[in-house]
Order: sequence, then structure tokens, then C-alpha cells
Amino acid sequence: MRIHVVDAFTDRPFTGNPAGVCLLPAGPWPEDAWMRQVAAEMNHSETAFALPLPAGADADFSIRWFTPLMETNLCGHATLATRHILRTEHGILGPVRFDSRWSGVLVADADPDGTITLDFPAAPLTETPVPPGLAECLGLVPEAAFRTGALGDLLTVLPDEAAVRALRPDLAAMAALTRAEELRGVMVTAPAAADGEGYDFVSRFFSPAEGIPEDPVTGSAHTALAPYWSARLGRDGLTGLQASPRAGLVRTAVRGDRVRLGGTAVTVLEGTLLG
Repeated sequence: MRIHVVDAFTDRPFTGNPAGVCLLPAGPWPEDAWMRQVAAEMNHSETAFALPLPAGADADFSIRWFTPLMETNLCGHATLATRHILRTEHGILGPVRFDSRWSGVLVADADPDGTITLDFPAAPLTETPVPPGLAECLGLVPEAAFRTGALGDLLTVLPDEAAVRALRPDLAAMAALTRAEELRGVMVTAPAAADGEGYDFVSRFFSPAEGIPEDPVTGSAHTALAPYWSARLGRDGLTGLQASPRAGLVRTAVRGDRVRLGGTAVTVLEGTLLG
């Protein structure tokens, strides 16, 4: 069985967010324990497993995502990475429908030039008091906080790009807080600096309780970031920079209750899975 490592939301190797991609043969799903072991062996923030569906099904593939510790409900960068492999290794262009367990059918469109656009459900935002202990985790008090519905994250707004870049959170305390608050992770965001070129807002994402201390570029988080910044800036089409050490750009467009996430990807490793 072939397995790949793909850097997503970037056009250069060793930047963006690496994902494992495992295209499974048609048939039943493998055991969950095996997929968890593969994801732990890959040791990236997520590994995607895609299973082809029979003709006439509501989707082309079924897709699941695993962190090194557990299965997760939604992952943008590993979906983009999977769509990249379907284009580069199998020559599949145009829209591909992925059936997911918790997020319905997700459409990923690939252009001949390698640009990939994901069509994901927008995350609803509900303003909420800053949870007790979060300011201590972050080392500063956020200006605002929002729950993101089924996405399960907390979106927190910081005053400026410099604050986002300088953040050094207490990850052990954050892991305890997210477990207590039943959160997947915490995103921090701010407007781009006045001299920022090519992007409108910045963010970072932390999910230590799921085995992801800091996710390099989080596509799913932009299903909440895009509606927030589109409403605040008064524009539907924006570009977000996730300012992790690896960094990556996510182009966003809000379309009603859906968000389109655009980017490119680069394959950095391919091999045969023997286990």
C-alpha cells in the first residue's frame, strides 16, 4: 500500500503543514487501531485515510483523519493533501466528493495548475466569556473569545500581529484547560500588520490535548476565521497567514453557510507501507 507525506498550503517543501496520505483499496475500512498506529508512526498532526466508494454512491471517497493520538472530526490540510495526491498520482482533475463521518460531504476541486479549493461548512461563532485560566495559558488577556459550534475550537482575538507571533503558551496548562472545556483546540488571531504583504489576518492554532502542540497550518480553523474576518473587514475573499514556524497561506471565501479554502501542496515523501 502506498503512503505519502505532503506539505499542504504551501508551494515549497518543508513549509506549510505536513500530512500523511494513505489511499486504501476498495472494500471495508481497516481496523481503527491500525489507522491509529499508522498515524502515530507518521507522527504528523494528521494522517488522512481515503477509501474509494462504489459507483452510484453519494461521494467518490470516504475520508477519515487521525492525529498521533486519536481520530479527529475535520481536517482541512490533510484533505487538501489527499486531493493533491489524487491529482498528481492518479490524474484526477475537477471536483472530488469526500464523505466524512461528522462533517458530511466535502468537495475538493483541483485545477491543472495544482490549485486546490476545499468547500467546507462554515463554523458558527458564538461570543463567550474568556474561560478561567486561559489568560494564564496565553500570557495575556484576549480581547474577545468565540465558541465555534461542532468544530469544537475556541477562537480568541489578540490586539495585533506582533502579539500572535510572540505568543509562547503554557501547553501543559492549555491541554488541561481544553479537556475541561471540551475543546479540540485554541486559535489566536489578529489583523495583519499595516506592512503585511499578501495576507489580511494572522493566526496560530494549539491542540496539545490531541497530540498537536502547535499545528503549522490549520485548514479547518479557517472555517471559523474566514467568517469572523469577513464580517469584521467587510470582504468575502481574504487570505490568512498561519504564523507558525513553518507558516502557510490559506485563501478564504465565504459563501453563505460554506467556506472555500484555497491553496497548493507539495509531495515530499512517497513509499510503501509494509505494516
